[in-house]
Amino acid sequence: MVGLWTAATRSTPLLRGRLFSTIKPQVAAYDLVVIGSGPSATQCALESAKQGKRVAIVDKKTRLGGVCVHTGTIPSKTFREAVLHLSGYRHHGFYGKSYSMKTVTIEDILYRVQRVVSSEEDVVRAQLKAARVDVVPGFARFENEHEISIIRDDDDQKKKKNGSTTAGSSTLDSLSRIKADKFLIACGTRPAHNPLIPIDGKVVIDSDQILSRDMHQLPRSLIVLGAGVIGMEYASMVNVVPGHTVTVVDGRPDILSFCDREIISNLTYEMQSNGARFLLGETVKKVETTDKRVKVFFNSGKVLSADALLYTVGRQAATDGLNLEAVGLSRNHRGLININKNYQTDQPHIYAAGDCIGAPALASTSMEQGRLASCHMWNPNEELAATSQLENGNYPYGIYTIPEISMVGQTEQQLTKDCVNYEIGIAKYSELAKGQMMGAMAGGTLKILFDPDTLKVFGVHAIGEGATEIIHIGQVAMAMGCSLTYFRDAVFNYPTLAEAYRVAALNGLGRLSRNTEEH
Repeated sequence: MVGLWTAATRSTPLLRGRLFSTIKPQVAAYDLVVIGSGPSATQCALESAKQGKRVAIVDKKTRLGGVCVHTGTIPSKTFREAVLHLSGYRHHGFYGKSYSMKTVTIEDILYRVQRVVSSEEDVVRAQLKAARVDVVPGFARFENEHEISIIRDDDDQKKKKNGSTTAGSSTLDSLSRIKADKFLIACGTRPAHNPLIPIDGKVVIDSDQILSRDMHQLPRSLIVLGAGVIGMEYASMVNVVPGHTVTVVDGRPDILSFCDREIISNLTYEMQSNGARFLLGETVKKVETTDKRVKVFFNSGKVLSADALLYTVGRQAATDGLNLEAVGLSRNHRGLININKNYQTDQPHIYAAGDCIGAPALASTSMEQGRLASCHMWNPNEELAATSQLENGNYPYGIYTIPEISMVGQTEQQLTKDCVNYEIGIAKYSELAKGQMMGAMAGGTLKILFDPDTLKVFGVHAIGEGATEIIHIGQVAMAMGCSLTYFRDAVFNYPTLAEAYRVAALNGLGRLSRNTEEH
């Protein structure tokens, strides 16, 4: 791509791209333009900047970090920590269910959420600034295969007139077109809506609205429609708040069907012990609302009434408006973009990563997808060693329910379906000194699936406090090809939850020994 730095560019140090014209419309050129500012977007931008490329991020939001920082991962997990602390849930095993730090209010929760979100956004902004990545506010729209236009809404224009900008440069704020050699689409997703569900942001809300400032209090009775990851996380969080009841509804017969069934049984038992109710195989006929209540009518004839309904059935990729048709790219019914193993779309110079390409739609895997996309952009012939870990599923999956769940590798269902012989080793938190110290949150389990002949580890599954932390021991061991004997012979700090690996290994080897004796 041809272009020269101009005096206007040199006088505006924040603009790294090449400015084609100093008269409007302003057009700049970059090596890479990233659409979005979430985990995959920022990682791709930072990795490309490290390789000396001129990079710009275009985001319609005035706040950086994407869904992960503002409405998804960070707020929901901060909500969880706030609820656990304020409700005193972690101490119920010692002091009883009536124990709590204080009355849980939405103000206390939002205070903590907003503090953490603000800090995370500052981190993202500082990283991009240090890497000399330009941030261009506005909505990206493809005009042709190598050029996008920047669309700004009325609010952006008002801020611009008032001198309030977010990118730190009037030149960036006035850009109307950008040319680039390569693009990464990482625009994320938003909650999917159903015409049967009249979402009003008050008594019928989606997962983006539950932590909005429009919420004046936590609903004392909540219907969660959708027993997926998001629905189960929020349901379990509200479920531990004293005086609050939750009913989880889903049209499917199983909850989190991709998880180990024994682990899910433990989760539902724990939630039911706190008063949660599950209605599975139920479909909605209609929903009626008043100012303060919602009533749900099901096709089975059941009727539920509650203070609020949280709708969490599915996500929709935020790819509409990008004008993908102009560059020959299509989307499926959920707006998802098709890619190959290198994260290239049907246009080889246009990549896509993160939630907008579909499963697993995790912040952790999105970061790696963004990094790998960058590696392929600038070194297409170089072997991507980390690709195998994403392709073979050797990455951890964390579900931040209460209690939390984590897994890596295969489940019993998968091994049975594939006709693979396996044995299990189990450790209960109650067997660990650390587990005893933790009281109510000690009802956890670590489960190792392994080959009874070679002792190869097929998968590790955990539920309980710290499950999303200790799962990484299993992840690394599997990646290094360690067998079950590694856990048996390893020395772990004492007292820790990590000891569960040794206890589970000994349990599994004991099962093998007994089976041998019986035969």
